[in-house]
Amino acid sequence: MGPAILPADGSRFSADYLIETPLDPSAVAEVMAGEQSCGTFVRVEGETDQLRQRARAVVEAIDELDGVAEPSLPNAWQQRQNMVGPYRRARIRISFPVENVGPNLPTLAATVAGNLFDLGEVTGLRLLDVTLPASYRRRFDLPRQGIAGTRKLAGVADAPLLGTIIKPNVGLTPEETGELVGRLCEAGVDFIKDDEVCANPSHAPLEQRVRSVMKRVRAWREKSGRNVMVAFNISDDLDSMRRHAELVEREGGSCVMVSLNWCGYSAVQSLRRSTSLALHGHRNGFGMMSREPLLGMSYPAYQALWRLAGVDHLHVHGLNGKFSEFNDEVIASARACLSEMSEGDAAMPVFSNGQWAGTVRPTFDAINSSDVIFLSGGGILAHPDGAAAGVASLRQAWDAARAGIALEEYAKDAPELRRAIAFYGARLK
Repeated sequence: MGPAILPADGSRFSADYLIETPLDPSAVAEVMAGEQSCGTFVRVEGETDQLRQRARAVVEAIDELDGVAEPSLPNAWQQRQNMVGPYRRARIRISFPVENVGPNLPTLAATVAGNLFDLGEVTGLRLLDVTLPASYRRRFDLPRQGIAGTRKLAGVADAPLLGTIIKPNVGLTPEETGELVGRLCEAGVDFIKDDEVCANPSHAPLEQRVRSVMKRVRAWREKSGRNVMVAFNISDDLDSMRRHAELVEREGGSCVMVSLNWCGYSAVQSLRRSTSLALHGHRNGFGMMSREPLLGMSYPAYQALWRLAGVDHLHVHGLNGKFSEFNDEVIASARACLSEMSEGDAAMPVFSNGQWAGTVRPTFDAINSSDVIFLSGGGILAHPDGAAAGVASLRQAWDAARAGIALEEYAKDAPELRRAIAFYGARLK
């Protein structure tokens, strides 16, 4: 299937799916359309032709693929029906009336990704993408900062934002955390973030940690004239997140981080409406939605829904990293974030996990953009010549990539990069 083509009047949005079924895919697609709009498994009283014309979802396209002999997922309903394979697979596109949902993000998510996963007709179903007309997208929350605002707050005009993660993840006191941030500022990073498992622990209450960290950030700003953006993990109940965001803003901070999947659409939307800080969206837990190819959702759909909550940054993992994703998935994720759904609403993709100077060039070549946050823990903090040399090696790698110069060639006159290649390259072969 090609790109979705929506009515010019903005009256419909669409979703793409991958399904597996022992039945006719076209019949299953009609079941899906009915289930997620005005119908159920049989036509019911009140479901008039006029109502169906106004409110029913429509199957727009079916592209049948190669089938398989065995089902991907167990299915009690099919066992009761004594159904057997072969199992047919197809990509399908369904469009929905905008007015069925309105600017209601939880209901939009329930429409494109609700009970469909439980349907007895399928032995596999995956949400691949969601496409909204620009006019409908603008009825939802927009990023307050986005790419341009993030650059302004961080003081980085056109290069990638280079950053790192506070490690150890947990265990540091507020004062120890502040001292580490001070050293990272001195090392030359643009961006520092909390780990997703460190929010408001008893050994380092968030209020104390924010004050300790921002004291160092302000001191560095006064000394160097450079801003450093810190993404404080404020994941919590909504009232606490609002309170913590207000504290960060009072202390001169510019960014807060939220574990999206565990806080939920409504909480993140409400947080977005109550603060102008950049919202750094962490996707931890996404793997349980995505690792089974015939279940869950792909990242293009995931990021589309979360962008409607107004987040400014979204994690996409990294190339050749320590996690399970294939590089083409990471690249597709970053490209999706950078693709505008409506004018000026792109999210800044965040590359992380196992990133160092050697992963820069394939990253730049794949997305042809410097509008990224590039996080490197060991790639900065484990550099044999220290953190400042680690940051320098990343900047040199990005300069080489943007200039189209081979890494090893550029490293001849860049000692920090040369040391990084020797040190990390030997360990990652």
